[in-house]
Amino acid sequence: MKAPRVTLDQWRTLQAVIDHGGFAQAAEMLHRSQSSVSYTVARMQEQLGVPLLRIDGRKAVLTEAGEVLLRRSRQLVMQAGQLEDLAHHMEQGWEAEVRLVVDAAYPNAKLIHALTDFMPQSRGCRVRLREEVLSGVEDVLRDGTADLAISALDINGYLGTGLSSVEFVAVAHANHPLHQLQRKLSVQDLQSQMQIVVRDSGQRQPRDSGWLGAEQRWTVGSLATSVGFVSSGLGFAWLPRHMIGRELAEGILKPLPLIQGGVRRPLFYLYTNHNKPLGPATQILIDLIKTYDAQAQPASVGSAQASKQPRNAS
Repeated sequence: MKAPRVTLDQWRTLQAVIDHGGFAQAAEMLHRSQSSVSYTVARMQEQLGVPLLRIDGRKAVLTEAGEVLLRRSRQLVMQAGQLEDLAHHMEQGWEAEVRLVVDAAYPNAKLIHALTDFMPQSRGCRVRLREEVLSGVEDVLRDGTADLAISALDINGYLGTGLSSVEFVAVAHANHPLHQLQRKLSVQDLQSQMQIVVRDSGQRQPRDSGWLGAEQRWTVGSLATSVGFVSSGLGFAWLPRHMIGRELAEGILKPLPLIQGGVRRPLFYLYTNHNKPLGPATQILIDLIKTYDAQAQPASVGSAQASKQPRNAS
């Protein structure tokens, strides 16, 4: 790659001339002599081979080419400043990236609120968000490829901070044969029908959480697919209430009247990678996750915003 002929300092000088109304004003702002500023801009034009300024009366104004190049240079100078700030923050122990793995059943709206508030405090720290299902979260945490993890599992060897619970409801389409029975339903009633199960994304010890041993079982790759199948009348499943609010409100889905177990409320936990010290950005994100988790669940977002990652819970 060819080295640039014009330096960032030269672009800053040109910006100062335009922003402050002339060479004398720019020189005062930059604490330089006016002749130094004039020479810098003249040298830029010579190096670029393009006139950047023209004299209009007693004032230097941008040429058409100068306007385009100055506009592009502003972003270049800003990004260079951000890069230097990031290096400074990293020197002080500020992380370049926080890696967060989340069970796909955890409410997306709560994460969005936390990350929205994290952004202006991040100082350039990136967030790498990964969605997994059941033991898939544990696998990523144990592999050391996550700094934070949100899971409903009790992960051995890790101390989790309790978050809120997520309500799973046993549902089927309003016209499903199970609703036609018009009575309380037993496990035997369910075992005779198609159950939609979402695949555990873990590789070490994948689980069949929630499966009732029915002969007819379809395994799908995500909660969103499960919502779509059940809403179309293809079987029953336990689905997070925050993902099916619209379908329940419109009567597309109805809760199954089970004798027991129609609603499950697993508690979620926030885990940290205990093999890596917590940096300041990670700690800020932890605090924001806990803050928004404690707030009331936002209005139902419907299956259109349901997670697209697998879960082996039915």
